[in-house]
Amino acid sequence: MKIRRPAATFLAVFILVLMAILPAAAQKADKPLKRDVFEVRNVAVDVTAKTAAKARKKALALGEREAFRRLVARLTLSPERKGGEVPVPEDISTMVKDFQVLNEKTSAVRYLATLVYRFKPRLVRKYFIDSYMAFAETPSKPVLVLPVFQAAGALLLFDDPNPWRDAWTTQTDNGGLVPMALPKGDLADISLIGAEQAVDGDMQRLSAIARRYGAGDTLVVQAIQGIDSNGLATLEVFMTRYGTAQVEQTVVKSYAARAGETLAGLLRRAAADLARRVEDNWKRDNLLEFGRQSVIAVRLPISGLGEWVGLKRILAGIAVIRRADPVLLSRREVMVNIHYIGDPDQLSLALEQEDLILSREDGEWVITPAAGAAEIPGKKS
Repeated sequence: MKIRRPAATFLAVFILVLMAILPAAAQKADKPLKRDVFEVRNVAVDVTAKTAAKARKKALALGEREAFRRLVARLTLSPERKGGEVPVPEDISTMVKDFQVLNEKTSAVRYLATLVYRFKPRLVRKYFIDSYMAFAETPSKPVLVLPVFQAAGALLLFDDPNPWRDAWTTQTDNGGLVPMALPKGDLADISLIGAEQAVDGDMQRLSAIARRYGAGDTLVVQAIQGIDSNGLATLEVFMTRYGTAQVEQTVVKSYAARAGETLAGLLRRAAADLARRVEDNWKRDNLLEFGRQSVIAVRLPISGLGEWVGLKRILAGIAVIRRADPVLLSRREVMVNIHYIGDPDQLSLALEQEDLILSREDGEWVITPAAGAAEIPGKKS
């Protein structure tokens, strides 16, 4: 079958333009690159052996196992790991893509370093599937945590001291799929929201402070201090996540101090438990269901071919999307068949983390940038 000359000419020009703008679109990316969920950073090792070489060999083996343990904890649900243990296979080295050594120090018998490990996604997924372990890969947008502490009737948020806020500082860099951040508590924060407004779920003010920190959602955690009949500290905690990523739902949890446990220790334990619950809730909403694969026809309005290149790169980085096949392309829109895992709600949630909205318009599915989202690389202004 012969291609008519105008069609062949347009196709040739399109391919040349696409090849020319691909590098440029990559260079113009305004959004920071998303963290690789299969990369584990800050693995500290400190090993002593008969020689420095033996200490290094042992340290790298221990670091590899620790990195894999953290990766499994990041991607799987807590109940999957009985007793909190993470199974480490004997052939773990085959799953390591590469590693990096930072801050290396050695002596005659000692080796210290900070290691970064990157794992092969395909082999890690195979390990989970073969081990019948449910897992997720979709990272959440950053969540801004607002810890409100109530003691003797007073509500504390940005006040100093706030021991509940202090307890959450150890949860803001947990390396999970839900990155958490705490507000600075400066005058700008104080002008945006107060403790009472956070507890009341004032959406206008919650959205405003979330925008200030580039967060997708806000997590209001109100801890009410009490004392039990034995004189030990107790906590009644109300935790609600506000935003577009999840339906608002309040978790209520009670904690009691153990014998010899200080209030600070109780608060840290409660914060760690609640952070795990947030992680597990997110993972449950984003579990990869490889036995449930679908395809959806979607229209993507674009300003030009450069924007399509940027969108295609974003879609390729979304865990639930297997591939996106363009079936019709013009200068103003692209029709794409998106092959994905799970259901449309899961696809929609994954797209939202990239500031893309999946909606129905006139009987067809459409993907458009979210309001206030960063500009798509390659988009014409």
